[in-house]
Amino acid sequence: MITVPNTGSAAKGGYLVPRVVFYVPLLFFLLTPGVQGQEWARKMFSVTSHDFGVVTRGAKTEFDFEFENIYEEDVHIASVHSSCGCTTPTIVNPSLKTWEKGAIRARFNTESFVGHKSATVTVVIDKPFPAEVQLTVSGYIRGDVVISPSDVEFGEIDEGNGAERLVTVSYAGRPTWRIADVQSASTHFAVRLQQTQRTDSRVDYRMVVRLKDDMPSGFFTDQLLIVTNDQANQSIPLTVRGRVVPSLTVSPASLALGVLEPGAEVTKSLVVRAKHPFKIVNLQCDDAGDCLSFKTSEVAKQTHVIPVTYRAGEEPGKFALKIDVETDIGAGLRASCLATVTVKGS
Repeated sequence: MITVPNTGSAAKGGYLVPRVVFYVPLLFFLLTPGVQGQEWARKMFSVTSHDFGVVTRGAKTEFDFEFENIYEEDVHIASVHSSCGCTTPTIVNPSLKTWEKGAIRARFNTESFVGHKSATVTVVIDKPFPAEVQLTVSGYIRGDVVISPSDVEFGEIDEGNGAERLVTVSYAGRPTWRIADVQSASTHFAVRLQQTQRTDSRVDYRMVVRLKDDMPSGFFTDQLLIVTNDQANQSIPLTVRGRVVPSLTVSPASLALGVLEPGAEVTKSLVVRAKHPFKIVNLQCDDAGDCLSFKTSEVAKQTHVIPVTYRAGEEPGKFALKIDVETDIGAGLRASCLATVTVKGS
């Protein structure tokens, strides 16, 4: 019997207690033959179909069909297979306990196929009960357009530096084909486009994708849209990804000061790092009043270890205090940390 976990007041140990009103629908799924009897398995998937749209030959094209174990029993994915060689499926996290998530990753094989392609991916489940779920993928792989490289990979870029990557776009076909525009929903990219060749059967473009220096730190995955004058397939997506590495880091990002009696003190350390020696110009916490005190060094160095002392006031409760660190890097580069503390009642 498959049971559905429940976090309400009727639960025992976080799971649903045996009540007929909750069990009947799942028993119906299990006792009914065919597709309807396996509906319990399909219910774990958020979506069961995906259209890749128009992609170019050689493009890295993948989609994750995410699923979540919404049942009390462990779920295990035994295997996956595709009805077409145009799609290669793989299992991400095959064994799931309650509320754990996994995915079936479908890769569109754009290197070997062109034209309209579709596939059914069958997911075979062997635990807690045998079941199958069908997922569908489709798309149109253009054989007349080749983008090299197929994705724009920036890798790791230092914050504030920006970067450029070169992409070539080649088209084989009508001599009147052209790129009209390159669009992006993000303001952090700029593109320079130059036609390098045009013959009766081939058109080439040189495209420089620039990552602006105002891109915030962290991982990013965006999409550029190459707009052409081809009315049948006007837009071609181009994935842009990378990671902006912070010039300044503060660790820990969340400083736990613990549970204190009124009037008690605690001292913890903040570590502030950069790639080059720097000075700390200012360190403050406007919300803390006189409760927080700091000791900083006036010497320029790559790593600063800052003792932070907190003195609990008389008011009980839980407090979150934002600590701002200002440096002499650039135009006063800043970083922050959130300190949390609980003051006991008297």
